[in-house]
Amino acid sequence: MDPDDLAARLHAALRSRSETVAAAESLTAGLFCATLASVPGASATLRGGVVVYATELKAALAGVPRDLLDRYGPVSPQTAGALAAGVRDRCGSTWGIGLTGVAGPEPVDGHRPGRVYLGIGDGQRTDVRELDLPGGRAEVRAAAVAAAMTGLLDRLG
Repeated sequence: MDPDDLAARLHAALRSRSETVAAAESLTAGLFCATLASVPGASATLRGGVVVYATELKAALAGVPRDLLDRYGPVSPQTAGALAAGVRDRCGSTWGIGLTGVAGPEPVDGHRPGRVYLGIGDGQRTDVRELDLPGGRAEVRAAAVAAAMTGLLDRLG
C-alpha cells in the first residue's frame, strides 16, 4: 500500500476515536512522524515524537530505563516496548510507537540488517513484534514505518 494512503487511513482511524499517537524512532529517524504529518490535519492525531538514534538518547529523551538498555541493548524487543511506553507517556498521547533495529548495510550488536523491533502501546498493553525486512536501508526503513502503521491500525480494530 502507498505510504500516504496508509498514513491517511491511520489518521482517519485515530481521528474517529479522538485518539493520538507519538513515536520514538531509532532506525526510522523520524520517518513515521514525517509520513503521518504529510496528511492534511495530522495535528489532530500526531502529538509528536523523538528521534533517538544514539543509545543514550533512548534513555534521556524516550525514558527507556538505563538498566534495560545495559542488559538488552538498543536493538531488542524490550527496548522497542520501552520506547513505545516512554514516548506515549512523555508526549501525552493515547498510543506510543517504538521503532528500533538495523537498517544496514552492516550488522549491529549481532543483529543482521533488516531486523526490526516494533513496539505499540496504549498504556494498558504494549505489543512487540520482531520483523525481518528485506532490502537496502531505504526499503527497510519504509517497511518498518508501514509495519508500524499497519500494526496500529490492527490494534484500533
